[in-house]
Amino acid sequence: MATVDFDDKGIVVACPACGQKNRLAYERLGDPVKCGKCKQELPALNTPIEVHASADFDRLIARSSIPVVVDYWAPWCGPCRMVAPELQKVAARQAGKVLVVKVNTDELQDLGQRFGIRSIPTLAVFAGGKEVTRSAGARPANEIEKLVEQATSTAHR
Repeated sequence: MATVDFDDKGIVVACPACGQKNRLAYERLGDPVKCGKCKQELPALNTPIEVHASADFDRLIARSSIPVVVDYWAPWCGPCRMVAPELQKVAARQAGKVLVVKVNTDELQDLGQRFGIRSIPTLAVFAGGKEVTRSAGARPANEIEKLVEQATSTAHR
């Protein structure tokens, strides 16, 4: 999982070339970004991101320019651990087009309650600030990608 920070305006990542912290604005997550210090192009977020605060989750969902796949999970859940490498594949293959985030429902119980998460793993796809689909249970990466594609193509009609 990617180690990132969140602030009011975006996701803060370190440049792999020089280590400088750079903000990826929520509204421009799909756009190429250059490091403010060394001017190298920053890679798109290509691994799942762990969200540790409900406020960060809310800002990301409300303002993200690209669809967000949310994995509601818990560390003790066997099927959750089985789907983790599949989500890694989705994040890598869809980098810059889709953002994969993980919400530990033991840590952020308020999100689990607010979104009515009854079983884990549950995958939800958010686009344009709204949940457009969800699916319970572990599934392979290609099925997750189909779920996202179907949800986002109907959301934009």
